[in-house]
Amino acid sequence: MDVDGDRAAVSIIGGDLKHLVGRDGEVLEALQELTRLAVYRETGERSRLMLDVDGFRAARRLELEAVAAGAIEKVKAEGQPVALDPMSPFERKVVHDVVAEAGLTSESEGADRQRHVVVHPAS
Repeated sequence: MDVDGDRAAVSIIGGDLKHLVGRDGEVLEALQELTRLAVYRETGERSRLMLDVDGFRAARRLELEAVAAGAIEKVKAEGQPVALDPMSPFERKVVHDVVAEAGLTSESEGADRQRHVVVHPAS
């Protein structure tokens, strides 16, 4: 257990835990939501707890940082917005943070499973 910024981060490691991650992290997302609901039930306060299983989110963060860097390069070179593939809220947050650090802007567009990030050139 750790604190990352203003949120608690819980990592579950050891053994074969891939079944707790699921395809593309779907089971992990559900477990995280259930954990947040349990915290809310006990404390009466909403939690921004981040759950990671078997290092899935940590590895995914590195992949997303590379995806964001590629989009940033393309936007800077072409001067046109770049739309990325649909992502989970966690994934979009990682991309938004990397884009902001690079001095560009981004926004989430779409709904539900089609929600994705669009990276825009600097104004």
